[in-house]
Amino acid sequence: MKFNTPATTNPIDQLKVVGHPLDRIDGPLKTTGTAPYAYEHHEGVANAAYGHVLGAAIAKGRIASMDLSRAKAAPGVIAIVTAENAGRLDKGSKNTAKLLGGPDIEHYHQAVAVVVAESFEQARAAAQLIRVDYVKADGAFDLSDARKSATPPTDTQADSARGDFTAAFAAAPVTLDETYSTPDQAHAMMEPHATIAAWTGDKLTLWTSNQMIAWGVDDMAATLGIPKQNVRLVSPFIGGGFGGKLFLRADALMAALGARAARRPVKVALSRPMMFNNTTHRPATIQRIRIGATPDGKITAVGHESWSGDLPGGGPELAVQQTRLLYAGENRMTALRLAVLDLPEGNAMRAPGEAPGLMALEIAMDEMAEKLGMDPIAFRVANDTQVDPEHPDRPFSQRRLVECLQLGAERFGWSARAAQPGRVRDGDWLVGMGVAAAFRNNLVMKSGARVRLDNKGMLTVETDMTDIGTGSYTVIAQTAAEMMGLPLEKVRVRLGDSSFPVSAGSGGQWGGNSSTAGVYAACVKLREAVAQKLGFNSADAVFANGDVRLGNRSVPLTEAAGADGLSGEDTMEYGDLSEKYQQSTFGGHFVEVGVDVVTGEVRVRRMLAVCAAGRILNPKTARSQVIGAMTMGVGAALMEDLKIDKRLGFFVNHDLAGYEVPVHADIPHQDVIFLDETDPMSSPMKAKGVGELGICGVAAATANAIYNATGVRVRDYPVTLDKHLDRLPELS
Repeated sequence: MKFNTPATTNPIDQLKVVGHPLDRIDGPLKTTGTAPYAYEHHEGVANAAYGHVLGAAIAKGRIASMDLSRAKAAPGVIAIVTAENAGRLDKGSKNTAKLLGGPDIEHYHQAVAVVVAESFEQARAAAQLIRVDYVKADGAFDLSDARKSATPPTDTQADSARGDFTAAFAAAPVTLDETYSTPDQAHAMMEPHATIAAWTGDKLTLWTSNQMIAWGVDDMAATLGIPKQNVRLVSPFIGGGFGGKLFLRADALMAALGARAARRPVKVALSRPMMFNNTTHRPATIQRIRIGATPDGKITAVGHESWSGDLPGGGPELAVQQTRLLYAGENRMTALRLAVLDLPEGNAMRAPGEAPGLMALEIAMDEMAEKLGMDPIAFRVANDTQVDPEHPDRPFSQRRLVECLQLGAERFGWSARAAQPGRVRDGDWLVGMGVAAAFRNNLVMKSGARVRLDNKGMLTVETDMTDIGTGSYTVIAQTAAEMMGLPLEKVRVRLGDSSFPVSAGSGGQWGGNSSTAGVYAACVKLREAVAQKLGFNSADAVFANGDVRLGNRSVPLTEAAGADGLSGEDTMEYGDLSEKYQQSTFGGHFVEVGVDVVTGEVRVRRMLAVCAAGRILNPKTARSQVIGAMTMGVGAALMEDLKIDKRLGFFVNHDLAGYEVPVHADIPHQDVIFLDETDPMSSPMKAKGVGELGICGVAAATANAIYNATGVRVRDYPVTLDKHLDRLPELS
């Protein structure tokens, strides 16, 4: 099924099940501990051995020699796999770094061996007996130093321009030219990267924790040099991903290699330090933003340049993306520059591009508003646009940023904010409010599903879509129930298996909207099959309360299914939709903080997010996604920072003790408001993504609130007390 125009007769619009705040259907499995995660599968995994991955002890160089003798003789050891005996390995299409190092080492904790033993403890103990001698090479570990050698990336649109930015900026009556920085950040999800691998002849099955099943199959097949049909990935439950499980990682490859060598199933889970240094992270950025405006607040020039680093062959952090689309301005320039760094791989983390980009842009907007003597919200509203500023002939399919900001201001009590910083106190606490626009592009992805109706009235949905804690099971079940006129308890959803039709997968904020659109398409096929069997016109048939009706005739779906049941399978595609319309999601984030005037400690006191993200398929699960994203945004603002040992080239705080993330005590009650809207251009669901919109802008709103409280501007994240303590107002 191809979708290029809004659906004219759309069963989803009945909203009998879709749009309701239903509990997650996988909730009981999660809360009782019976949901099987990657390391916990038992079915079909008899007599499993355990693998322990050994990571490189240097950041760059070569392995001179590797002595395995003591490890091979250790108790319980079955096999040891290194680059010497792994056979030919190719890079999958999504990989930047080699997942198995040797003899060359590209980054610290790159996997160099997997030891397979009868028990986990035996494998871990034996791995420590491997002696590796290295020849170190000099590496680059500091973005500030490498910035001068950065070049335009080759695999993306590095630069954009419209008008004459240089001339317009020089001529602008009011200008801003500031530089901001964001640090390296870790996904820090609860479930580790883990895989169980089993071979049956030349066919490989992986029970793994992976957000994108089809990508994982492609990468594993390419890496091992085997046909795709010989690889099966199973990932029904994922304990958090945030982008860190988008691609094939070392746990999956080393489990597969270990299982092949041991000739039995092998379980591999990466340790927490290995997760931080072996897998991916959000790379640091340095961003220069220039804005020129007229005295009445109209932007005439906006320029945004960003520098980031990655391993050779890697890509940039796309921190200028939102600046190309968020605000009006005739003269525009954005540029990305990529430096080679010998740190672990930089890659996608929740809202890549927009999250770190807005950390800078939305402080700059506040700084510019202050220069103009304007309220920060009024300045943003004055520069709203209903078309893509770089391509004015392409309108937004839906854009309600102004409403988000204005409604948020009303609900948050923005009118009580003191325009002059440092004026509001609550005892020893300096109190301030901050705001930031939220923006994240709405991507739509080809997505398929299969639905089967049996003679007992049960509808089974199968798609390789994953659930990373976002509620995919539930919104997919709601979609199928709505389409077929069934109660939710009559729908069974099966996800995360590469034997099912290929879906959008979980990433890029496209999962919920795209995967449910694929289920919609499959249900249309099933409705047609039911109608054809009964001699009904499918366009006129009504599916409700477990029956299908046409005029005065009503037939139970159980009867229509017959003894053999009926099925439908289809894929939702989008044609040239993205070329005709710019699809984005919008919002406003509001934060109130208190800053202790003596210690500089920052406490978030109140938070509000107002989101415009199309139809909200399930307000309860969507709210959960947004408040989780808001919490991550507070972490980015105040504490998250991967510290680099710039001598040895690794992340020092590589566990949940040293890498600080917000806990319950750090986060107050959070309010979320969804605008009542549908976007018929987005999909037949008329929905959009929301899980990443919730983080976009939060850090800047927090930083802006700190400035409003203290009068101290910090442009280098995270905003820790050492960066403003010596500049706080005197305690009176």
